[in-house]
Amino acid sequence: LALLDARPRRLTRVQERRLADFSVAAESLGRLARAGEGLAQALAAQGRALAHSRKIFDRAATAARIGVWECALPDETLTWTDQVYAMFDLPRDAPLDRDRIVACYAPDSRAALAEARGRAIAERGGFTLDAEIVTGQGRRRWIRINAVVECEGADPVRIFGMKQDITEEKLLADRTRYLAEFDAMTGLANRATFQARLAALDEAPGRSPFGALLLIDLDGFKPVNDTLGHPAGDACLVEVAGRLRGSCRDGDLVARIGGDEFAVLLATTAPGIAEEVAARLVAALGQPVAWAGRTFSIGASIGIARADGRSSAELYAAADAALYAAKAEGRARFRVAAGPAALSARTP
Repeated sequence: LALLDARPRRLTRVQERRLADFSVAAESLGRLARAGEGLAQALAAQGRALAHSRKIFDRAATAARIGVWECALPDETLTWTDQVYAMFDLPRDAPLDRDRIVACYAPDSRAALAEARGRAIAERGGFTLDAEIVTGQGRRRWIRINAVVECEGADPVRIFGMKQDITEEKLLADRTRYLAEFDAMTGLANRATFQARLAALDEAPGRSPFGALLLIDLDGFKPVNDTLGHPAGDACLVEVAGRLRGSCRDGDLVARIGGDEFAVLLATTAPGIAEEVAARLVAALGQPVAWAGRTFSIGASIGIARADGRSSAELYAAADAALYAAKAEGRARFRVAAGPAALSARTP
């Protein structure tokens, strides 16, 4: 006020009210400015926290091999985070054409994806699917897809979710399942797998899932272990496994059920096939085995029992008795168990 009038003067009541109003407004503006500064600081702090959280999420997603994806409907426009590009071995700026991406899926996975996706869109729901892909660099991977359909009103407008690289998990599961079902040394089915297949005989009375059981016991294997050591014995078992597979058909189950004991469940019920296979096995397993510059010989005795209405226990007992007879008669031969059909034994 002094800048306007150097001489002191009295204010009118109107001027006093105006000055008071100005003071109140100035104070309000000051409070607003201070509040705005506080809000800006709060927003900045929230922005830093959000950026930090985003960084943590990105690092966690990278460590867990998880990426986020979105597909707009109905134009099928794709949006991916960096981790999804990495799963498919594609550069971050690669154009995303859905037809080309779908072509990366293995045929079975592609069909499963189309079915699950179509159902989710129709039902306005979601799905989870483990799928196999072949990446842009030709590498095979397994990914787990989680998807949710978003709608506006009743109309689906997009489908989105996460993709996770589960290749290591899949390989570990396959390896665990393999060890549960197969013999680690020979690669043949193990005893548990054999027993499960044999037990199927009791689940369908009158309808055999296989034709005959061959029990095989090696002749002369113990001296190989005793004189040349376990490495030679292991090599011998691996060689035997290969000869067994080579003498049987694709549908037959070949199993290692003990140290030097093997079994074959023949898929066919055709007459005479069991004897033909047994004769091939006796001949194949009688051939010399070479190991570490040395050659040694083993042989095989085989007992055969046809299903012919037997239970699993009866079938195994009959084949075991026939095997015992083959060994008792001089080994390196097979015998066929007598049974309900009054089968006769024969020697190759």
